[in-house]
Amino acid sequence: MNNTTPEHKRLEENYSEEKDWLKWGSYVSERQWGTVREDYSANGDAWNYFPHEHARSRTYRWGEDGIAGISDRYCNICFGVSLWNGKDAILKERLFGLTGPQGNHGEDVKELYYYLENTPTHSYMKQLYKYPQKAFPYAKLVEENAKRNRTELEYQLLDTGVFDNDEYFDVFTEYAKGDNEDILIKITVNNKSKKAAPLHLLPTLWIRNYWDFKEMPKKPKIEKQTQNGSPFVKVEHCYVGDYNLYFEEAAELLFTENETNMESVYLAQNDHPYKKDLFHKAVTSNDYKLATKRTEGTKFSPLYKLNLKGGESKTIRLRFTKETLENPFNDTFDTLFDTRVAECEDFYTATIGEVQHKEIQKQALAGMLWSKNYYNYDVEQWLLGDSKASVPAKERLSGRNNSWKTLRNHDIMLMPDAWEYPWYAAWDSAFHCVTIALVDANFAKHQLLLFTKEWYMAPNGQIPAYEWNFSDVNPPVQAWATLNVYKTDKEQTGKGDLRFLKKMFNKLALNFTWWVNQIDGSQNNVFEGGFLGLDNIGVFDRSHGVPGGGTLEQVDGTSWMALYCLNMLEISLELALHDDSYDDMAIKYFGHFVFIAEALNKLSLETEGIWDEEEGFFYDKLLFPNGKSASIKIRSIAGMLSIAAVLCIRKETLEKLPKFNHAVQWFKNHRMKTLKYPVVQEYADGDDLLLSLVPKDRLKRLVNVLLDEKEFLSPHGIRSLSKIHETPYNVDINGVNYSINYEPNESTTSLFGGNSNWRGPVWFPLNYLFIQALKEYHSYGGDSLKFEYPTGSKNKLSLKEISVEISKRLISIFEKDKDDNRIVHALHKDIYAREGFKDLILFYEYFDGDNGRGVGASHQTGWTSLVANLIDEINKKE
Repeated sequence: MNNTTPEHKRLEENYSEEKDWLKWGSYVSERQWGTVREDYSANGDAWNYFPHEHARSRTYRWGEDGIAGISDRYCNICFGVSLWNGKDAILKERLFGLTGPQGNHGEDVKELYYYLENTPTHSYMKQLYKYPQKAFPYAKLVEENAKRNRTELEYQLLDTGVFDNDEYFDVFTEYAKGDNEDILIKITVNNKSKKAAPLHLLPTLWIRNYWDFKEMPKKPKIEKQTQNGSPFVKVEHCYVGDYNLYFEEAAELLFTENETNMESVYLAQNDHPYKKDLFHKAVTSNDYKLATKRTEGTKFSPLYKLNLKGGESKTIRLRFTKETLENPFNDTFDTLFDTRVAECEDFYTATIGEVQHKEIQKQALAGMLWSKNYYNYDVEQWLLGDSKASVPAKERLSGRNNSWKTLRNHDIMLMPDAWEYPWYAAWDSAFHCVTIALVDANFAKHQLLLFTKEWYMAPNGQIPAYEWNFSDVNPPVQAWATLNVYKTDKEQTGKGDLRFLKKMFNKLALNFTWWVNQIDGSQNNVFEGGFLGLDNIGVFDRSHGVPGGGTLEQVDGTSWMALYCLNMLEISLELALHDDSYDDMAIKYFGHFVFIAEALNKLSLETEGIWDEEEGFFYDKLLFPNGKSASIKIRSIAGMLSIAAVLCIRKETLEKLPKFNHAVQWFKNHRMKTLKYPVVQEYADGDDLLLSLVPKDRLKRLVNVLLDEKEFLSPHGIRSLSKIHETPYNVDINGVNYSINYEPNESTTSLFGGNSNWRGPVWFPLNYLFIQALKEYHSYGGDSLKFEYPTGSKNKLSLKEISVEISKRLISIFEKDKDDNRIVHALHKDIYAREGFKDLILFYEYFDGDNGRGVGASHQTGWTSLVANLIDEINKKE
């Protein structure tokens, strides 16, 4: 890999602390309203406490939002794009979408925007927003979705007809860093219609409001200045420093304060008229007297009144910098921009190469980088309220997240989706790190380390799940991500970061112990817990107890813990090669894995496991208080997860670690004699060692099911539920019927808001785990392990070849077919065949289990960006 491009050099400067290239970036969220952080209600109704209707008039406490926004790393000073087409009732300062209760499948952004370019230091960024020239159909989107039930499709912006006849604007926002604190900005508006159309463009600079909530040394301000007869504004901020914003000649200069309009929101009297929504009022009423009266404030916009002919483009230039510049828009402005664009291309060519699917990979990585947002949440402060604001309702002290008073988040995080999920989720973030490591391994390492810090991890070792309920349990994939990031970094640099590995291992050992103590109530190494991230995959809500007061022993819970064990074992082996004090930990995790494998497989004569020999599948087991039990016979990805827990330990490693090797020998000579099935598979002295949660005979049966197109193998990856459940599965628990059926796309249940579905669709993170597992089995068994692909086809392939074929099915979701259509956009393929759409890609949350179309959160590049890893791995093989 070529690590000598200018962008690589900027990364090196940043992480050596020579120059802070990451002080400014795409850190402004796309939605702050409707979040838990802004919810100060007594009943925890976040969506209704701070709705979209309030957002233009009401000050946020814990962050900011905007369109194509940037900020400093603590979101003190923000910049974004505001628009008005002359017909909307409101100024478009932020993206619109439905709340959880409004959507027929939960929350859903109702906008069209695309992440086109971004580099790890944000030295070049490009975003595209498509803005209708007709009135934006706010009411129609709400009303039509309200009419639809869970069995019907969601009503999307493209369904409303506002983009017919290409009557819309393409608004491209680009940023290029002249230096680490010199940001060049271009906003290019293209009238896609054949007719002339007006547009009001307001590039907006604003300061996050602290002063209404807590004391500040000095209130910040944005103040008009003049240089050589041309206006610009100066920003003074006691936390960030002073900056200048230069801009080309504008029709009006608007100033106001980023403060709540008490009259609009609470029907109370304002202390002055300069409030957050003043620009909205000025633009929509064409009355600028008040907004232009002042020359300072905490929110500022130069207003550009554009009237574009059909097909015409107009570019507005701005520059945000610490420098005082005589001529901010001289020839060097465009030269710098061109340079950064070229350097962005050079960086990706050096990092991912001139390869097939490069544009898919680039847009996936751009989406990941644009989703780096500032996240602020001090739970204790949130519970108690601020001294200068009203005191929260007392019910909050016993409500949501009340036990997480040590949690204080004040960082840049990789969000799953900057609108729909503008908050981290523990297991999402782990997968994000595996992708971001392709372009910035140091950021990935820092992100993983954050979750183990004392202001994130609870004193008992629990990692916070997500802001709606930090105490919930997401799958423990942090150790898996640590290994993947470590290996990627080692491959790129030629040297493993053992310090990072040690720091993660030491803290993850605490987390592992928390899991063992909390989630294994029967002390039998078969694990329970909540929904474990797979939302509605069960017949009932697994996070709210079990019907009849019983206990549910979960295949996926146990499989996740087995995988966790093997990850910790692999980390300790890597560390032991350099520091023999880690030998003991390797032996500890080796032994613990054996116990888990025994319990799951019914490996001892005395213990009943959860393998069904007749049906050849692992099923969850329901244990009733009276001692009876019942299998929940759902053929889901939860049962299939058992094959993901596998590790091949090379003989070279065993030879270098005699103490660990002796422990394996002891196990072989003494422990294996009491087992009914071999957990340690086919191990002989001097050979590689394979540890697998699934014995070889059961592995063959499970893989045959996995690769069966009538069950799990779809044309576009591995389904989350077997297609055999097109005939619903029913189970009676204490006289109550519970059922589940194959649903390849949107969820028809309301579990967890109904906005995600694990009852049939294809999900990238689980597919990625399966692909890795198949490669690991192949690394041990080689071509001696061959399977029919697909099952019943008589076409036998090695597991390595099969992993490639599954990867290709997943990648095909985003490829253009022979008719230039992409499967991901199947519902709107006619629109995406147009010139202005055909090269744009949305990376959805999950994908239809039958046809591969995008489903769920349309911009959850998050863990779907793993497609970049799949492309990278296939290209390396070829």
